[in-house]
Amino acid sequence: MKIYNEETIQFIRDNLAKDVNQLLLSAKKYPDIDMAFCVEQIASRKQIKEKLPNWYSNFNLWFPAKITTEQCSSEQTAAYKQRLCHGKNGCDMTGGLGIDTYYISRNFEHYTYMERFEEYCEAAIHNFRELGVNNIDVLQGDSMSHLNQLTDLDLIYLDPARRSDCNKRLYDLTECEPNIVELAPDLVKKARMVIVKVSPMADINRCLELLPMTQEVHIVSVKNECKELLLVLTDQITDDDVTIYCVNYSTDGEQQFSFTLKEEKNNHLRVVNIVDNYLYEPNSSVMKGGAFKTIAERFGLKKLHQHSHLYTSDKYIEDFPGRRFEVIRTDDFTKKWLQSCAKENPKANLATRNFPLSVADIRKRSKLAEGGSLYLFATTLGDDRKVIIYCEKL
Repeated sequence: MKIYNEETIQFIRDNLAKDVNQLLLSAKKYPDIDMAFCVEQIASRKQIKEKLPNWYSNFNLWFPAKITTEQCSSEQTAAYKQRLCHGKNGCDMTGGLGIDTYYISRNFEHYTYMERFEEYCEAAIHNFRELGVNNIDVLQGDSMSHLNQLTDLDLIYLDPARRSDCNKRLYDLTECEPNIVELAPDLVKKARMVIVKVSPMADINRCLELLPMTQEVHIVSVKNECKELLLVLTDQITDDDVTIYCVNYSTDGEQQFSFTLKEEKNNHLRVVNIVDNYLYEPNSSVMKGGAFKTIAERFGLKKLHQHSHLYTSDKYIEDFPGRRFEVIRTDDFTKKWLQSCAKENPKANLATRNFPLSVADIRKRSKLAEGGSLYLFATTLGDDRKVIIYCEKL
């Protein structure tokens, strides 16, 4: 067990803003301090300052390795997973730092944290005790061996490791450890629900192909950046009626949108050549989920182009799950526009969607600076016309 006493805690507090490399070089000045351990704690705390604010501010907690803070869920996404499940008995087969265990266990009478690394387990026991949690058992060793000893499980949760021995990021389910594709048929027989956290870069269709027992897919974004992709499995096989839940946490609150694959398949899309009074861009979760036809059908929108993923309408839709803009005008993208746009508006927020030039290319050619309240979208309309849409964000 690491020596995590008051002297160590105070040293971490006092040096939290210091450069860790400089601290390592000054280790001889502090003979009573385990400098390597303290530097690891300081680096870990810097890693979690934004995503685990409550754990960051609690100096009685310690972290077994910086990689655990890099890969762990945020408090916000862990709380979302807590909403998905409840019951009497549950377990986490890949405990790690224990954030997901801590949050999900609140909805269970008894919960089991499993982890193969001894130091992770020591940290989990210490941290759960400091947090006042008394319904979690910590088991160190092979998770499948421990799992076989558990009965009457309402939930199995796992977050397979997504890095290779060379520290390369992995996205395909067959490459992760443990191999969920091989384990899934047995896991769904063991518990009423299985939740698997996979890489947000993973291909959803590929996941459904490999895990046909998937009933739900949850895509969780924070500030329009896709953070987590969750697969909910049961012992039933579904065809194309999987429900996709798209969630985005922003400064305005939580945006939700859900649909089924069958619904998306059966919906029709209207592509147009004219931009109406309002422009809409779905948030990253909706985009990741592929609800390109359903989002238009639900909100009565028209799509600018099959591949542009921008929508338009004469009506303002306040609850649209994404960004909303009022259109000022639409210009054809021409050499003349490039030469004159910066004279009219020296700076603007510029984005490209389904467009042959990048933002950097357009800025270089037009001398347009970044910033201001004006938004410009360089995109392609249904008749393949290249245009610049002038907007104000709502």
